[in-house]
Amino acid sequence: MIIKKIFNNNAIVAKDSEKHEFVVMGCGIAFKKNVGEKVDESLIEKTFILKQKDASEKFKLLLEDIPTEDVSMSYDIIEYAKNLLGVELNDYIYVTLTDHISNALKMFDEGYNTRNPLIWEIKKFYSKEFQVGVKAIEFIEDETGKKLPEDEAANIALHLINSQINNSSSGVEDIAKQTKMVQDILNIVKYTYNIALDENSLNYERFVTHLRFFFQRLNKNEQVIKDEDDFLFKQVKEKYKKAYDCMLKIEKYLEIELSDEEKLYLTIHIQRVTQR
Repeated sequence: MIIKKIFNNNAIVAKDSEKHEFVVMGCGIAFKKNVGEKVDESLIEKTFILKQKDASEKFKLLLEDIPTEDVSMSYDIIEYAKNLLGVELNDYIYVTLTDHISNALKMFDEGYNTRNPLIWEIKKFYSKEFQVGVKAIEFIEDETGKKLPEDEAANIALHLINSQINNSSSGVEDIAKQTKMVQDILNIVKYTYNIALDENSLNYERFVTHLRFFFQRLNKNEQVIKDEDDFLFKQVKEKYKKAYDCMLKIEKYLEIELSDEEKLYLTIHIQRVTQR
């Protein structure tokens, strides 16, 4: 492995024998070294293998502007997230989350705290991602002595959510909007039935999960595979009239025309989540 570019004593771009490039970090890995020299692989602590070229190039640019310590912390948080969530994260997470955490620390030093108005919803609907966020701010405090507010756990969670369902470097705003819409739909159900929903029930969890993937389908302009036999939909429409009427309110709120299949699934979920 050969040094191709040096950012500082602890971070370089290295190239292997097959001309693959990696961002490599390690204490003193570039100390008294020059471009073209061999990498002391015993000093490698972290290796960033970003398959998406655009993400890789943006990550290299980021390394020129922010402290290596922030990059290292973000790496550890992302690895923890991958293990806890058990999902594949888009390469852009190394760019977006690293940049966010570094900026959050700067803002903290300047006395600014960024509020997240959706923190309550994120806690409920994306509990695992929020759990990662909580661990992240604990880890950041251990490493820097800076105790970031709980809102930052929600901000970090949004980046992780976005990284799971998007294939670009943007979209955190879309996830925030989606989260608010899920809450609005739950409120429509609550007010229609004049009940409090059991947020610990399996039916509630299934309904929220359905809504999350429903919005993903809308974003991707996908539809549920159509079943030519609409007998079940007619049965459900007739049997669960109140749930069906509630679904129509949701359709009106969304300002889109839902397919019969989407109407069917939403009606069934509404019926289940409101059962006593």
